[in-house]
Amino acid sequence: MPPFSTDAPPAVGARTPWERLPGRVHDAVAAMLGGAVATATTQRGGFSPGVAARVGTADGRRAFVKAVSTEANADAPGMHRAEARHAAALPARVAAPRLLGSYDDGTWVVLVFEDVPGHQPHVPWRADELGRVLSAVHDLAGTLTPSPVDAPPVAVRLADGFSGWQRMLASGATRGLDPWVAHHLPRLAELSAPWAEHAAGDTLTHGDLRADNILLTADGGVIFVDWPHASLAAPWFDLLTMLPCVRAQGGPAPEEVFTSHPLGRDADPAGVTAVLAALAGYFVEHARRPPPPGLPTVRAFQYAQGVAALGWLRTRLAQRPVPGLA
Repeated sequence: MPPFSTDAPPAVGARTPWERLPGRVHDAVAAMLGGAVATATTQRGGFSPGVAARVGTADGRRAFVKAVSTEANADAPGMHRAEARHAAALPARVAAPRLLGSYDDGTWVVLVFEDVPGHQPHVPWRADELGRVLSAVHDLAGTLTPSPVDAPPVAVRLADGFSGWQRMLASGATRGLDPWVAHHLPRLAELSAPWAEHAAGDTLTHGDLRADNILLTADGGVIFVDWPHASLAAPWFDLLTMLPCVRAQGGPAPEEVFTSHPLGRDADPAGVTAVLAALAGYFVEHARRPPPPGLPTVRAFQYAQGVAALGWLRTRLAQRPVPGLA
């Protein structure tokens, strides 16, 4: 089927080649695989500044290896540690790669997963692949409600991130903002303030669904990878946070997709708008920050998602007016 148009830049980080890993890391991976790595192919896509490689041993065993050090990015090792905890706890019925093992020496954190043959959805998004993923997102929420994993509530995980409008309002940093946003900043802060109570739930959510965190398999399956941001939230939270990225990468307008989807159809409209407002504030405020080490394109990617989230928010506000946000 024909693709939609696209505006977002590619989701890419500054990947570290497998060959540049220290010998102790090579040895740790070899111990987990039962043999030294003979081949390694770096994978494109995603924002990690570390290693992301499909590897193989001489006897044919294959795996996917993620590794990062504190030198590449101070925050990334903590994310890998969180992913290791979540991935190890996910039941086998979840559409996610199995964790084979991990290594952590305080500087390098390494995760070794089963290698899942498949490809990322095409960008710009194709209608058939998007339909396949949207169906899988519904199934994922059903599988993970109630959560089988101990994870933080979304209100804890995103307490700082979803305060973007409030932070900009307090700092007065409005230079360069979209004129509509600058004019309505106090109301946007007010509208988004109760987001946490609306986003609360007992579903384990992925928290970062994008094309580069999804694999489509030859048998029609959909596999969700990269779980460091997992948290407890409403069953529709993943759908909502995913759709601005889909739109920025050539997908359809989010409102129709969300309201026609089984997870979004019965969600409280006012609650959805509050959470969407907080998400838009997250993207807009983060896009104005300097890029973190090893992630040169992340701010442009967040900017594109912010534009999409704001467009969606204004569509909802036109359909369901809120005083002071015309």
